[in-house]
Amino acid sequence: MRPIIKVILALNLTALAVLVFIYPHLMVSPGKLIEDHRTSETNCFACHDVLFGASSEKCITCHKVADIGLLTTKGAPKPNKKPNVAFHQKLLGQDCVACHSDHEGVAVYRTKHKFSHKLLDISSREQCVACHQKPKDAKHRQASDKCTQCHSSEKWKPAIFDHKLLKKTELEKCVSCHKGKVPTDKLHRQVSDKCGQCHSTEKWKPASFDHAKFFVFDEHHERCTTCHKTPNYKEYTCYSCHEHTPWKIKEEHLEEGIRDYENCVSCHRSADEDEAKRAWKSLKRGAPYQFVPSFDKKYKKRKKKHDDDDDD
Repeated sequence: MRPIIKVILALNLTALAVLVFIYPHLMVSPGKLIEDHRTSETNCFACHDVLFGASSEKCITCHKVADIGLLTTKGAPKPNKKPNVAFHQKLLGQDCVACHSDHEGVAVYRTKHKFSHKLLDISSREQCVACHQKPKDAKHRQASDKCTQCHSSEKWKPAIFDHKLLKKTELEKCVSCHKGKVPTDKLHRQVSDKCGQCHSTEKWKPASFDHAKFFVFDEHHERCTTCHKTPNYKEYTCYSCHEHTPWKIKEEHLEEGIRDYENCVSCHRSADEDEAKRAWKSLKRGAPYQFVPSFDKKYKKRKKKHDDDDDD
């Protein structure tokens, strides 16, 4: 390369370098500044350090942390704005550029900064409503302002909801929150809205329907259709067994003076006929009988007590 060409290139590079430092807003500016920063448009070094980009130290020369949310950079009160002083005052570090940026012209090419809640001290992380508006739906109105009980600071969804946060009377009305998830199969259409009878608040499945509350199974009760002849599981019959004919059941109950015998499970909660007799005697005395399955450890004790009462 000829010496004259080298000189020309060197002069051009020198001129460009000088222009970059004298007129940086014309030479290297990536786009327009926001309106409030337009007064510094010709002075890049008001915000930038040479070769290191925007500087948080230069941000706080104009934006004093103690005044953020209350006063403008000129010291005038901010009208009609809700102050949010605690948010900026309690940051663990003054890293302004971690959240804020400028130059609107290149917004489409810039990776947006995401605020990290780790910049806040621990006490401020619990005060979500100081910065965020609390949801106004019925479920959130009951909950406390401690959003972190269900939500994480990384994402609002998915949330991990603890039903213990709800009042007991709302807890019994599952469908008030789970309106779109109510099962519509034949079995669930017949039951009440008290889902807690079979399901837990921890998991929907597996469900634990306790049939022993109505009738205790034995080896002769293996199929649902033996007693439930229709899709309505509230209806049942005991006349499916060969010895349970209507005339025989009627005869045996009338001998004992029992005329109301159509609701079998009011006395018969298991195949234990003796327990049914004890239940009937309690009902005759006007005392409710507490059914206990025969496999229960308390069964013998209760049986003895009722036998003693009968002897008296």
